[in-house]
Amino acid sequence: MKVRIRKGDTFWYLAKLFNVPLRLVLDSNRATDPSSLQVGTEVVIPAYKTEKYTIQKGDTFYKIVQRRKLALDALTIMNPNTSPSNLQIGQIITVPVRVVTPYVNPKMNYDWPTMMKNLYSLRAVYPFIKVKSIGRSVLGKSIPEIQIGNGEKKIHMNGAFHAQEWITTAVIMNFLNDYLLALTNQWTIRGLKMSPFYDGVTLSIVPMVNPDGVDLVLNGPPDSEYYRDFVLELNNGKTDFSGWKANIRGIDLNNQFPAKWEVEKPRKPQAPASRDYPGDKPLSEPEAIAMAELTRKEDFDRVVAFHTQGEEIYWGYEGLEPSYAETIVNEFERVSGYKPVRYIDSHAGYKDWYIQEWQRPGYTVELGEGVNPLPLSQYDEIYQETLGIMLASLYM
Repeated sequence: MKVRIRKGDTFWYLAKLFNVPLRLVLDSNRATDPSSLQVGTEVVIPAYKTEKYTIQKGDTFYKIVQRRKLALDALTIMNPNTSPSNLQIGQIITVPVRVVTPYVNPKMNYDWPTMMKNLYSLRAVYPFIKVKSIGRSVLGKSIPEIQIGNGEKKIHMNGAFHAQEWITTAVIMNFLNDYLLALTNQWTIRGLKMSPFYDGVTLSIVPMVNPDGVDLVLNGPPDSEYYRDFVLELNNGKTDFSGWKANIRGIDLNNQFPAKWEVEKPRKPQAPASRDYPGDKPLSEPEAIAMAELTRKEDFDRVVAFHTQGEEIYWGYEGLEPSYAETIVNEFERVSGYKPVRYIDSHAGYKDWYIQEWQRPGYTVELGEGVNPLPLSQYDEIYQETLGIMLASLYM
């Protein structure tokens, strides 16, 4: 929601007027110098939208704000050309409305267009978040990263490396929306205030690493004639792609990283397939390249990759993980009930590569239990289990 600065207005006053933390107001207006606000400057108030209201008989500004639990000046600043003492029946005014309900509906087939629509909505209402594209998929879809917070500790989360595991994107987007609602309304999540996390942690999120694959599983073959024929051939002519893990080129993105890739290569499919083929070389795919470049650039302190299924947390690689990684995974187990597994005979995954290169804590979390893709009937249980891990990622 946008307002125009009046004589004497400050960001501090606006934050108090709309009951939004000052830091969030400042971060929503990074391009504006708070020490030299000019009358008429347009600034953004996060966590608000506006609606039109038609004046009824007996209405006054005071009665309207009382009904809507607003400060009187919040209505005045939104209607600078309206005289509160001379309201006319039928007159239309602008009313600020605090956002207290989520934009993300996770209990649906959560494809790339749905995610992008939700991100546009969230960015418009919560402009203190940073959204950028870290690259594009084979079919040209943007792979967005969201950053939230100002802290020195850098935590990264990602989902949907594997196409059929698209429910992980819904879980991550659900958490993002809950985090934003709690921050702006000064609520708690499981008794925890979110403002210390905003100040202490920079959270990076890539909700959907494999958008082409997710859309293939949920929506069927792409419009591209070449890739439509290609995936149908790999899928033995079947139009049910629910078993597909790979990207649109038949390459498993979580077998693409240079962590003993040469060991993994000979024991996996030797040609493009619906799952498990690691490609002809590490980091051949644009989606994997985007994740590697982001990770190198941001120098994360910890990464958490969400997959399905098995209710397990893989947390070690070749003895390169630091000792305190065990303390963190034990907390993950406590809040989720998921079983920590230190080593498995597997290589070339994102978590493996991260631990190998940085010797910092990296985790692959297998959400839920059953056959992929997991049904939405499990969603509530999965989200509550995962919520504990996501919160613990911030405070540990």
